[in-house]
Amino acid sequence: MRVAFAGTPEFARVALERLHAAGFTIPLVLTQPDRPAGRGMKLQASPVKQFAQAQGMAVAQPRSLRLDGKYPDDAEAARTALQAAAPDVLVVAAYGLILPQWVLDWPRLGCLNIHASLLPRWRGAAPIHRAIEAGDAETGVTIMQMDAGLDTGDMLLIERLPIGPRATTATLHDELAALGGRMIVEALELAACGGLARTSQPAEGITYAHKIEKHEAAIDWRQPAAVIERRIRAFDPFPGASSALGADIIKIWRSEIESCQRPSDGRPGQILQVNDEGIDVACGEGTLRLTELQRPGGKRLPVREFLRGHALQPDQRFGVEADESPAP
Repeated sequence: MRVAFAGTPEFARVALERLHAAGFTIPLVLTQPDRPAGRGMKLQASPVKQFAQAQGMAVAQPRSLRLDGKYPDDAEAARTALQAAAPDVLVVAAYGLILPQWVLDWPRLGCLNIHASLLPRWRGAAPIHRAIEAGDAETGVTIMQMDAGLDTGDMLLIERLPIGPRATTATLHDELAALGGRMIVEALELAACGGLARTSQPAEGITYAHKIEKHEAAIDWRQPAAVIERRIRAFDPFPGASSALGADIIKIWRSEIESCQRPSDGRPGQILQVNDEGIDVACGEGTLRLTELQRPGGKRLPVREFLRGHALQPDQRFGVEADESPAP
Protein backbone atom coordinates (compact mmCIF):
# COMPACT_ATOMS: atom_id res chain seq x y z
CA MET A 1 0.00 0.00 0.00
CA ARG A 2 1.27 3.45 -0.92
CA VAL A 3 0.73 5.87 1.97
CA ALA A 4 1.19 9.62 1.62
CA PHE A 5 1.49 11.46 4.93
CA ALA A 6 0.57 14.97 6.12
CA GLY A 7 1.67 16.18 9.55
CA THR A 8 3.91 18.65 11.31
CA PRO A 9 4.68 18.36 15.06
CA GLU A 10 6.09 15.58 17.23
CA PHE A 11 2.69 13.89 17.56
CA ALA A 12 2.70 13.37 13.80
CA ARG A 13 6.36 12.37 13.64
CA VAL A 14 5.64 9.40 15.92
CA ALA A 15 2.93 8.18 13.54
CA LEU A 16 5.18 8.61 10.49
CA GLU A 17 7.93 6.66 12.22
CA ARG A 18 5.54 3.80 13.00
CA LEU A 19 4.27 3.69 9.41
CA HIS A 20 7.83 3.58 8.12
CA ALA A 21 8.78 0.84 10.60
CA ALA A 22 5.73 -1.20 9.53
CA GLY A 23 7.07 -1.27 5.98
CA PHE A 24 4.54 0.91 4.18
CA THR A 25 5.73 2.68 1.04
CA ILE A 26 5.64 6.43 1.75
CA PRO A 27 6.13 8.27 -1.56
CA LEU A 28 5.34 11.77 -0.27
CA VAL A 29 5.27 13.69 3.02
CA LEU A 30 3.45 17.02 3.37
CA THR A 31 4.40 19.27 6.28
CA GLN A 32 4.19 22.94 7.24
CA PRO A 33 6.86 25.37 5.98
CA ASP A 34 9.90 25.89 8.21
CA ARG A 35 9.21 28.36 11.03
CA PRO A 36 11.44 30.65 13.13
CA ALA A 37 12.13 29.06 16.51
CA GLY A 38 14.48 29.30 19.48
CA ARG A 39 16.25 32.31 20.92
CA GLY A 40 17.87 33.13 17.58
CA MET A 41 14.55 32.72 15.75
CA LYS A 42 16.25 30.75 13.00
CA LEU A 43 14.16 28.79 10.54
CA GLN A 44 13.60 25.28 11.86
CA ALA A 45 12.21 22.25 10.08
CA SER A 46 9.24 20.48 11.65
CA PRO A 47 9.82 17.16 13.44
CA VAL A 48 8.01 15.44 10.56
CA LYS A 49 10.30 17.03 7.95
CA GLN A 50 13.40 16.13 9.94
CA PHE A 51 12.39 12.47 10.13
CA ALA A 52 11.25 12.28 6.52
CA GLN A 53 14.47 13.75 5.17
CA ALA A 54 16.56 11.44 7.35
CA GLN A 55 14.76 8.51 5.71
CA GLY A 56 15.11 9.92 2.20
CA MET A 57 11.39 10.59 1.76
CA ALA A 58 10.13 13.22 -0.67
CA VAL A 59 8.88 16.30 1.23
CA ALA A 60 6.54 19.11 0.11
CA GLN A 61 5.81 22.20 2.22
CA PRO A 62 2.93 24.15 0.64
CA ARG A 63 1.67 27.21 2.45
CA SER A 64 -1.84 26.30 1.33
CA LEU A 65 -3.64 23.52 -0.51
CA ARG A 66 -6.43 25.72 -1.82
CA LEU A 67 -6.18 26.08 -5.59
CA ASP A 68 -8.28 29.27 -5.40
CA GLY A 69 -6.57 30.63 -2.29
CA LYS A 70 -3.73 32.98 -1.44
CA TYR A 71 -0.96 30.64 -2.61
CA PRO A 72 -2.31 28.92 -5.75
CA ASP A 73 1.20 28.07 -7.00
CA ASP A 74 1.92 26.16 -3.77
CA ALA A 75 -1.38 24.29 -4.05
CA GLU A 76 -0.79 23.42 -7.71
CA ALA A 77 2.71 22.14 -6.91
CA ALA A 78 1.29 20.01 -4.09
CA ARG A 79 -1.35 18.59 -6.43
CA THR A 80 1.32 17.69 -8.97
CA ALA A 81 3.37 16.02 -6.24
CA LEU A 82 0.35 14.02 -5.01
CA GLN A 83 -0.49 12.92 -8.53
CA ALA A 84 3.09 11.73 -9.05
CA ALA A 85 3.11 9.93 -5.69
CA ALA A 86 -0.11 8.07 -6.58
CA PRO A 87 -0.96 7.17 -2.96
CA ASP A 88 -3.70 4.71 -2.05
CA VAL A 89 -4.40 6.73 1.10
CA LEU A 90 -3.35 9.97 2.78
CA VAL A 91 -2.74 9.75 6.54
CA VAL A 92 -3.14 13.07 8.36
CA ALA A 93 -1.96 13.88 11.88
CA ALA A 94 -1.83 17.42 13.29
CA TYR A 95 -0.98 18.84 9.87
CA GLY A 96 -2.22 22.38 10.45
CA LEU A 97 -3.69 23.06 7.00
CA ILE A 98 -7.30 22.58 5.93
CA LEU A 99 -7.65 19.90 3.28
CA PRO A 100 -9.84 21.07 0.38
CA GLN A 101 -12.17 18.66 -1.35
CA TRP A 102 -9.75 17.84 -4.16
CA VAL A 103 -7.31 16.42 -1.58
CA LEU A 104 -10.02 14.47 0.26
CA ASP A 105 -11.16 12.90 -3.00
CA TRP A 106 -7.76 12.15 -4.52
CA PRO A 107 -6.50 8.91 -2.84
CA ARG A 108 -8.35 5.67 -3.59
CA LEU A 109 -9.02 5.10 0.13
CA GLY A 110 -9.47 8.77 0.98
CA CYS A 111 -7.80 10.55 3.91
CA LEU A 112 -7.49 9.06 7.40
CA ASN A 113 -6.97 11.32 10.39
CA ILE A 114 -5.36 10.46 13.74
CA HIS A 115 -7.29 12.56 16.26
CA ALA A 116 -6.31 12.69 19.94
CA SER A 117 -9.74 12.47 21.52
CA LEU A 118 -12.81 10.27 21.81
CA LEU A 119 -14.87 11.87 19.08
CA PRO A 120 -17.21 13.66 18.98
CA ARG A 121 -15.82 15.07 22.23
CA TRP A 122 -13.09 17.63 21.66
CA ARG A 123 -13.18 18.19 17.95
CA GLY A 124 -10.70 20.87 16.96
CA ALA A 125 -7.17 22.08 17.54
CA ALA A 126 -6.34 21.38 21.21
CA PRO A 127 -8.06 18.17 22.34
CA ILE A 128 -5.35 17.11 24.81
CA HIS A 129 -5.21 20.45 26.62
CA ARG A 130 -8.98 20.78 26.83
CA ALA A 131 -9.55 17.25 28.12
CA ILE A 132 -7.21 17.87 31.06
CA GLU A 133 -8.57 21.37 31.67
CA ALA A 134 -12.13 20.03 31.80
CA GLY A 135 -11.24 17.29 34.27
CA ASP A 136 -12.10 14.41 31.92
CA ALA A 137 -11.40 10.98 33.41
CA GLU A 138 -10.39 9.53 30.06
CA THR A 139 -9.44 10.41 26.52
CA GLY A 140 -8.10 8.37 23.63
CA VAL A 141 -7.47 8.28 19.90
CA THR A 142 -9.97 8.14 17.06
CA ILE A 143 -8.92 7.10 13.56
CA MET A 144 -11.37 8.96 11.36
CA GLN A 145 -12.32 9.01 7.68
CA MET A 146 -11.94 12.70 6.87
CA ASP A 147 -14.66 14.75 5.25
CA ALA A 148 -15.10 18.47 4.64
CA GLY A 149 -16.21 19.22 8.23
CA LEU A 150 -14.10 19.94 11.31
CA ASP A 151 -13.39 16.44 12.67
CA THR A 152 -16.87 15.31 11.67
CA GLY A 153 -15.99 12.24 9.58
CA ASP A 154 -16.91 8.62 10.23
CA MET A 155 -15.00 6.79 12.96
CA LEU A 156 -12.91 3.79 11.89
CA LEU A 157 -11.11 2.83 15.11
CA ILE A 158 -11.30 4.20 18.64
CA GLU A 159 -9.34 3.34 21.80
CA ARG A 160 -9.61 4.81 25.29
CA LEU A 161 -6.88 5.96 27.64
CA PRO A 162 -7.31 7.05 31.28
CA ILE A 163 -6.14 10.51 32.29
CA GLY A 164 -4.12 10.17 35.47
CA PRO A 165 -4.46 12.67 38.33
CA ARG A 166 -0.97 14.07 37.64
CA ALA A 167 -1.15 14.00 33.83
CA THR A 168 0.05 17.07 31.96
CA THR A 169 -0.44 17.87 28.31
CA ALA A 170 3.21 16.91 27.80
CA THR A 171 2.89 13.45 29.36
CA LEU A 172 -0.53 12.70 27.89
CA HIS A 173 0.66 13.86 24.46
CA ASP A 174 3.39 11.22 24.48
CA GLU A 175 0.98 8.45 25.48
CA LEU A 176 -1.54 9.45 22.82
CA ALA A 177 1.13 9.81 20.14
CA ALA A 178 2.31 6.26 20.77
CA LEU A 179 -1.28 5.00 20.76
CA GLY A 180 -2.09 6.86 17.54
CA GLY A 181 0.99 5.44 15.83
CA ARG A 182 0.00 1.90 16.69
CA MET A 183 -3.63 2.42 15.70
CA ILE A 184 -2.95 3.92 12.27
CA VAL A 185 -0.81 0.90 11.36
CA GLU A 186 -3.64 -1.36 12.47
CA ALA A 187 -6.18 0.70 10.49
CA LEU A 188 -4.17 0.48 7.28
CA GLU A 189 -3.62 -3.25 7.69
CA LEU A 190 -7.39 -3.68 8.07
CA ALA A 191 -8.03 -1.40 5.09
CA ALA A 192 -5.71 -3.51 2.94
CA CYS A 193 -7.94 -6.54 3.40
CA GLY A 194 -11.26 -4.66 3.34
CA GLY A 195 -11.88 -5.07 7.06
CA LEU A 196 -12.16 -1.43 8.12
CA ALA A 197 -15.73 -0.59 9.16
CA ARG A 198 -17.08 2.97 9.30
CA THR A 199 -19.32 4.28 12.09
CA SER A 200 -21.02 7.68 12.10
CA GLN A 201 -20.17 9.94 15.02
CA PRO A 202 -22.91 10.31 17.64
CA ALA A 203 -25.02 13.43 17.39
CA GLU A 204 -24.76 13.91 21.17
CA GLY A 205 -21.73 14.88 23.21
CA ILE A 206 -20.11 17.21 20.68
CA THR A 207 -17.56 19.64 22.16
CA TYR A 208 -14.91 21.82 20.54
CA ALA A 209 -11.28 22.09 21.64
CA HIS A 210 -10.51 25.65 20.68
CA LYS A 211 -6.90 26.65 20.04
CA ILE A 212 -4.90 27.56 23.14
CA GLU A 213 -4.19 31.28 23.31
CA LYS A 214 -1.34 32.87 25.27
CA HIS A 215 -3.70 35.08 27.24
CA GLU A 216 -5.23 31.97 28.83
CA ALA A 217 -1.99 31.45 30.78
CA ALA A 218 -2.92 34.04 33.42
CA ILE A 219 -4.29 32.37 36.56
CA ASP A 220 -7.52 33.72 37.97
CA TRP A 221 -7.14 33.00 41.68
CA ARG A 222 -10.85 33.61 42.21
CA GLN A 223 -11.50 30.22 40.64
CA PRO A 224 -11.61 27.02 42.72
CA ALA A 225 -8.28 25.36 43.51
CA ALA A 226 -9.32 22.25 41.57
CA VAL A 227 -9.94 24.29 38.42
CA ILE A 228 -6.61 26.11 38.69
CA GLU A 229 -4.72 22.87 39.35
CA ARG A 230 -6.14 21.34 36.17
CA ARG A 231 -5.29 24.40 34.11
CA ILE A 232 -1.69 24.31 35.34
CA ARG A 233 -1.39 20.73 34.10
CA ALA A 234 -3.28 21.47 30.88
CA PHE A 235 -0.96 24.37 29.99
CA ASP A 236 2.26 22.39 30.50
CA PRO A 237 4.31 22.82 28.31
CA PHE A 238 2.42 25.60 26.46
CA PRO A 239 1.64 28.34 27.25
CA GLY A 240 2.51 27.64 30.90
CA ALA A 241 0.22 28.94 33.67
CA SER A 242 1.46 32.20 35.13
CA SER A 243 0.65 34.89 37.65
CA ALA A 244 1.90 38.34 38.56
CA LEU A 245 3.80 38.64 41.83
CA GLY A 246 4.87 42.21 42.37
CA ALA A 247 6.73 43.28 39.23
CA ASP A 248 7.43 39.71 38.07
CA ILE A 249 5.40 37.21 36.10
CA ILE A 250 5.94 33.81 37.70
CA LYS A 251 5.22 30.61 35.79
CA ILE A 252 3.71 27.83 37.83
CA TRP A 253 4.32 24.31 36.54
CA ARG A 254 3.25 21.99 39.34
CA SER A 255 0.76 22.22 42.16
CA GLU A 256 -1.48 20.14 44.37
CA ILE A 257 -4.73 20.81 46.16
CA GLU A 258 -3.86 21.44 49.81
CA SER A 259 -7.42 22.06 50.96
CA CYS A 260 -10.89 22.33 49.49
CA GLN A 261 -11.82 25.03 52.00
CA ARG A 262 -10.40 28.54 51.80
CA PRO A 263 -9.48 30.10 55.15
CA SER A 264 -11.99 32.76 56.12
CA ASP A 265 -9.26 35.42 56.21
CA GLY A 266 -7.60 34.43 52.94
CA ARG A 267 -8.10 36.52 49.82
CA PRO A 268 -7.72 34.96 46.35
CA GLY A 269 -4.04 34.88 45.43
CA GLN A 270 -2.85 35.48 49.00
CA ILE A 271 0.14 33.44 50.15
CA LEU A 272 -0.85 31.67 53.36
CA GLN A 273 2.25 29.63 54.09
CA VAL A 274 5.76 29.20 52.67
CA ASN A 275 8.14 26.31 53.28
CA ASP A 276 10.28 23.81 51.37
CA GLU A 277 7.22 21.62 50.75
CA GLY A 278 5.31 24.29 48.87
CA ILE A 279 3.74 27.72 48.72
CA ASP A 280 0.12 27.62 49.89
CA VAL A 281 -2.10 30.11 48.06
CA ALA A 282 -5.74 30.93 48.77
CA CYS A 283 -8.16 30.43 45.86
CA GLY A 284 -11.81 31.24 45.32
CA GLU A 285 -12.52 27.83 46.82
CA GLY A 286 -9.79 25.90 48.60
CA THR A 287 -6.05 26.28 48.87
CA LEU A 288 -3.46 25.38 46.24
CA ARG A 289 0.09 24.34 47.09
CA LEU A 290 2.62 25.40 44.45
CA THR A 291 5.54 23.00 44.11
CA GLU A 292 7.39 23.95 40.89
CA LEU A 293 7.87 27.52 39.67
CA GLN A 294 9.93 29.59 37.26
CA ARG A 295 11.17 33.16 37.48
CA PRO A 296 11.46 35.36 34.35
CA GLY A 297 14.55 34.23 32.45
CA GLY A 298 15.13 31.34 34.84
CA LYS A 299 14.59 27.59 34.82
CA ARG A 300 11.77 25.47 36.15
CA LEU A 301 12.67 24.76 39.76
CA PRO A 302 11.21 22.74 42.63
CA VAL A 303 9.92 25.05 45.31
CA ARG A 304 12.88 24.43 47.65
CA GLU A 305 15.34 25.73 45.03
CA PHE A 306 13.02 28.49 43.84
CA LEU A 307 12.80 29.96 47.34
CA ARG A 308 16.59 30.15 47.69
CA GLY A 309 16.73 32.97 45.19
CA HIS A 310 13.24 34.38 45.55
CA ALA A 311 12.18 34.65 49.18
CA LEU A 312 8.42 34.84 49.67
CA GLN A 313 6.45 35.70 52.76
CA PRO A 314 2.90 34.98 53.94
CA ASP A 315 0.43 37.72 53.02
CA GLN A 316 2.17 38.51 49.74
CA ARG A 317 -0.32 38.14 46.95
CA PHE A 318 -0.29 36.68 43.46
CA GLY A 319 -2.28 38.51 40.81
CA VAL A 320 -2.66 41.64 42.89
CA GLU A 321 -4.09 43.52 39.94
CA ALA A 322 -7.17 41.25 39.96
CA ASP A 323 -10.33 42.81 41.34
CA GLU A 324 -12.33 41.32 44.18
CA SER A 325 -15.46 40.47 42.23
CA PRO A 326 -16.63 36.85 42.17
CA ALA A 327 -15.18 34.63 39.47
CA PRO A 328 -17.38 34.27 36.40
